[in-house]
Amino acid sequence: MDRLIYTAVSGMNASLNHERVIASNMANAHTIGFRAEILQATPNTLEGPQIEVRALSGTEVTGASMTSGTVNRTGQPLDVAMQGDTMLAVQGEDGGEAYTRRGDLSITPTGVLQNGEGLPVLGESGPITLPPGSIPTIAQDGGILVTDPATPGQPPQRVDRLKLVDPTGSRIAKDLTGVFRVMAQGGPPGVLPEDENASVIPGALEGSNVSPSQVLTEMISAQRLFEMRTKLVETARELDEGSVRLMRIDS
Repeated sequence: MDRLIYTAVSGMNASLNHERVIASNMANAHTIGFRAEILQATPNTLEGPQIEVRALSGTEVTGASMTSGTVNRTGQPLDVAMQGDTMLAVQGEDGGEAYTRRGDLSITPTGVLQNGEGLPVLGESGPITLPPGSIPTIAQDGGILVTDPATPGQPPQRVDRLKLVDPTGSRIAKDLTGVFRVMAQGGPPGVLPEDENASVIPGALEGSNVSPSQVLTEMISAQRLFEMRTKLVETARELDEGSVRLMRIDS
């Protein structure tokens, strides 16, 4: 069988991986704070005097686009949109520290502050817990202010501050749960220090940075490329069958 079929099938697998990434981005086009995933295709050229023209395709998700999404005003006191490259620290499902741009915050019945994915929001000394019955607001510097309904004349009291970090200069990557982690060589994920100068926009949310029209175009292009590579497999089969017929004629 001609080796062309292996090259074509490798390309088909790469196209399927590309379509999966595009489908994930398309499904999250309206997810708050979502960052579009980026897929990189790397040709793996086979070495040899007669086969260096053949290159298998290797694909992997190398990161995410960190361009900002559109900020929309909501007027909700617990909604925050991070400014610049700032990210919000949350407690991941495994208990470790993770980072996100999703700022639709809410309070659980036990008083824990969480984001829209149900992850506890971290403050200066761990997950933020607010006093029962208090009315919270968030300042531009990320400070958590609460008002006691029993004493409406008293000024709001600062009880904590959102842990806001700047990932600039650090290698971060999105994990399987959709949050970002600091990648460490041969060890557990690292932790970013708090950025005292970071700020947020209270009463607003940042949308996804995925463009629906762009991902739709990418999906159509990926499907056409898959069809072209499928035709290469058919061509390789026809060439193989033609070679067999020629051998039979010679014999």
